[in-house]
Amino acid sequence: HVHLVESGGGLVQPGESLRLSCAASGIFISINYMGWYRQTPGKQRELVATITSGGSTDYGDSVKGRFTISIDNAKNTVFLQMNSLKSEDTGVYYCNADFWFDAEEYWGQGTQVTVSS
Repeated sequence: HVHLVESGGGLVQPGESLRLSCAASGIFISINYMGWYRQTPGKQRELVATITSGGSTDYGDSVKGRFTISIDNAKNTVFLQMNSLKSEDTGVYYCNADFWFDAEEYWGQGTQVTVSS
């Protein structure tokens, strides 16, 4: 089984930055892709960013130009650098991962990000 452990959430003021990390552990062949989704009360879970093991990225429209996703394949860890944070970025951020030759999709437990003055 695979576990995803997230870290780095917290409370910041608008305009500040945060960096989230998500480390995968357990038994798997290799990473296909990893990413971040977020959920706010009353809204569906939405894409923040994804990255393949080869470095191809995709971003949600609301975070383009402010957030950067990166991956360390050797450490099976994905990072999300969040700059110029806005109050609307507040939510629970979930790590997501897909592995080659594994039919299951994995989710972390979520980490709270709160942007407030």
